[in-house]
Amino acid sequence: MADTPTPTTDEDARVDQSALQELILSTEGMTEFLDELVQLAAAGHGSCAITVRLDDKTRTVASSDDLAARADEIQYAQDEGPCLESMRTGAVVSAPDMAVDDRWGNYRSYALAQGVRSVLSTPMGVDGRHFGALNLYSTEAGTFDAETRAQAERWAQQASGAVGVALRLAERTRHGQQLAEALTSRSIIDQAIGILMAQQRCSSGMAFEILRSASQGRNVKLRTIAADIVRAVGEGSDETSG
Repeated sequence: MADTPTPTTDEDARVDQSALQELILSTEGMTEFLDELVQLAAAGHGSCAITVRLDDKTRTVASSDDLAARADEIQYAQDEGPCLESMRTGAVVSAPDMAVDDRWGNYRSYALAQGVRSVLSTPMGVDGRHFGALNLYSTEAGTFDAETRAQAERWAQQASGAVGVALRLAERTRHGQQLAEALTSRSIIDQAIGILMAQQRCSSGMAFEILRSASQGRNVKLRTIAADIVRAVGEGSDETSG
């Protein structure tokens, strides 16, 4: 069962906020920032990993050690576990003792085989969109008390802002690349239409139909046909000038 958040004091929040700001200022990139963040979160608690979902794929973007990485990967393979539940539901998920916890089927036996006894997963997200989880793992049962949980919630909340910005930038970059490719394709097709209009002494509509017929007849993309025409004309011009 998912648990409800634990209240935190303003003083604790200020301490964590200050530490996180220092982290941001002292790291050059997101990878380094996340690597240092999981080390900070794991200190005195066991192991830590950050799970993020991007393009419908779930991956571990940072881990304090091999134990945390393996504990995450087992969940991805089984498609179930505390970190996936936390990410999917947006709720903190606590497993004080995996030896007696049967919520996630085969995950328990695999986790115990790796030495994992207790787990605490805290959701990461912004504006109601949950895209990851900060996961704490321990080789001992009952490791994560209320204080640890409150601290994990603060780290996850702060990390959500940084990861959320990175995800939005990645999304915009991808859209920008797609737009650039579309514009490039349109430009090449327009060039090919112009060439055909000159060669065939026809309208732009007729030139486009010639391109489309060639594309369908050869089962090749329209852009590829257009690029071949533009390339052939360019090579012809080079030979003439040479």
